[in-house]
Amino acid sequence: MSKPLLIYLVFMNLFAFFAMYSDKRRAERGDWRIPEHTLFLLAFLGGAAGGLLGMYVLRHKTRHLSFKILMPCFFLLNIIVVFWLITGDLL
Repeated sequence: MSKPLLIYLVFMNLFAFFAMYSDKRRAERGDWRIPEHTLFLLAFLGGAAGGLLGMYVLRHKTRHLSFKILMPCFFLLNIIVVFWLITGDLL
């Protein structure tokens, strides 16, 4: 795996996890929340592992059907894209 790709993925996953953490804390305090589409965008752009980890470690958004379905789908998509970027082959 190329170093820039690895750095990008680590950053995106940490950022997605932090966004889930931040949204959970804001929900507990009744503050302004991070929009769900922003959390989905972070997952789609490579942060799905961090988003999933945030969902289940922090127990945040686990009751939302959209998160139960889309986060694993984005995780699978992230794996496929990374595999394709590394090998150049989708099969």
